[in-house]
Amino acid sequence: MLTLKIAAAFDGDVIVAGAGPAGAAAAAHLADAGFAVLLIDHQQFPRDKVCGDFVGPAALLELHRLGMAALPGYRQTNIIHEAALYLNGRHLITHPIPRVAGMPAHGRVIARKALDQWILDRARAAGARVLENTRVQGFASDAGGVSVTVKGPAGRATLRAQALIGADGSSSVVARLLRGHAVPDRNRIVAMRCYMDGLPDTGNRCDLYFSDATFPGYYWLFPTGPNAANVGIGMVRETLPRNEEHLRQRMLQLLTSDPALRARLGNAQLRGPVTGWPLTTYDAALPCVGRRVLLAGDAAGLINPLNGEGIQYAMLSGRWAAETLIAARARDDFSHAGLLPYAQRIERELRFDMALARLIVQLIRNRHLTPLWLEALHIIVARARADPAYADITGGVLAGLVPARRVMGADILRKSAQQAVLSLAGMGAQHLLRGRAHCLRLGLRTGTAAAGVALSMAAHPRAALDWGLGVAGSALELGGGVAGALLRPGAQEHTPAAPDYRSRSIM
Repeated sequence: MLTLKIAAAFDGDVIVAGAGPAGAAAAAHLADAGFAVLLIDHQQFPRDKVCGDFVGPAALLELHRLGMAALPGYRQTNIIHEAALYLNGRHLITHPIPRVAGMPAHGRVIARKALDQWILDRARAAGARVLENTRVQGFASDAGGVSVTVKGPAGRATLRAQALIGADGSSSVVARLLRGHAVPDRNRIVAMRCYMDGLPDTGNRCDLYFSDATFPGYYWLFPTGPNAANVGIGMVRETLPRNEEHLRQRMLQLLTSDPALRARLGNAQLRGPVTGWPLTTYDAALPCVGRRVLLAGDAAGLINPLNGEGIQYAMLSGRWAAETLIAARARDDFSHAGLLPYAQRIERELRFDMALARLIVQLIRNRHLTPLWLEALHIIVARARADPAYADITGGVLAGLVPARRVMGADILRKSAQQAVLSLAGMGAQHLLRGRAHCLRLGLRTGTAAAGVALSMAAHPRAALDWGLGVAGSALELGGGVAGALLRPGAQEHTPAAPDYRSRSIM
């Protein structure tokens, strides 16, 4: 019997939902490889996006891959050479951006309205077909392809392709349908930002601020250019006890109440509104791959919960998704198993870093223990001031430039422990010198505070249990990442994305 194989009718080889950095980067790489790409976004570009606008060295390298460094607008963006850290209005440390082989020793502050447009234009120039003002409403995958339901200016339609990349942000429709549920609140942080003009001097330094009032969270000032800056605040969504204060009110209050921030701002004035958005952080338990479907960027939760960094992970995952689909087409295998190398790459490159960040964030969600966490920050900074190599590693991990396992190494842990002993001994000596009565009062305050913590946790048993389970789960996740790294051949030499970073340089 003669069997005819009729080719399925496709609207494109790959449909990409979301034209932000992850989706547009994926579309550009796929189009460069000869794929017919449909890039869909529910907004009209150029459009704004709530973000700190800081683009670190790893993300700059990805932009360089796409040719962005040649753009006149790129060359005009503000270069950042160093970062300063403040606690309760007091300067702790200023340190250069850590140097990593193959990457620039600087970052840039690039407004998302410009950055996202540049990457979208690059995808379009490579041949991607862009559908704006078009919202993805659903999808269904089968043995022959994936059907994507969209609604645009002309109404509803169903598009057909070999594969779908969900890069539609923290509130991703594709992710919700793939996983069968929305992202839990414990995996969300919320951020707000504004732009300010008229600063006395912006320079090439980013500032990060911590305070008792905003912990667990931080606020920032990232200079966008001459006498202008992006100022914002980020905080975990669930805390113990629950934080009832509105984040916008807190941010506006900080503009005048924090002496360090106020000094940097001078007589600066708000330009435009204060805007906010929830962000989805990484959870290794949630799938990022299905049959003919991949999640990238914020849709995959690829945001570091410790520092809110997402642009570098968006662009990396966009490229990794494209490379996975290029290999899948060569094998003619878009099955779940055929796309698993993408999930394995995310785990190999990012899981340890994200797991450590997640554990730290789970711990500091307990606001009863804020004095303890801030004292730990003091200890780390004290060591960093005296030890540039220590500062490079701890600062590099915070910035997502250095593998997180470096901060768990014996040398860093030993130095941290030594500094803790010195700091605590120094504080103890100071208290003893102030006399017996002072020590008794200190002991009474400490005991009262401890009793208050116990009573508060007893009054909120469900929240306390959730916190404890969150810490335990994050610790197990980190332990699993450590075990997996140790069991992999050549794990000691592995550095996330090391081949990419070593082989190229960028100005």
